[in-house]
Amino acid sequence: MRVLAELPHPSFKISLFGMNQKFIIKFEQGTLEQSYKIAEADVIGGVNGVFELIDEAFLKTVEETFQQMRSNFVEAYKRYE
Repeated sequence: MRVLAELPHPSFKISLFGMNQKFIIKFEQGTLEQSYKIAEADVIGGVNGVFELIDEAFLKTVEETFQQMRSNFVEAYKRYE
């Protein structure tokens, strides 16, 4: 797996990887991580096409998903204690 790019964002780290004819978009926020895989053949324009895919609407849903993930984990940890 090779790092193709890192995109700046104030709330989380965004990394773009290439592996086995797939792009992997990874979002990290603290201890949480989301990743999305897409075939290189499904993206017009290569890496630039992936940058277009990561629009404001998508980033908003990524942020909401992180909030839900954090809430789910906190609830699970409370049951564990």
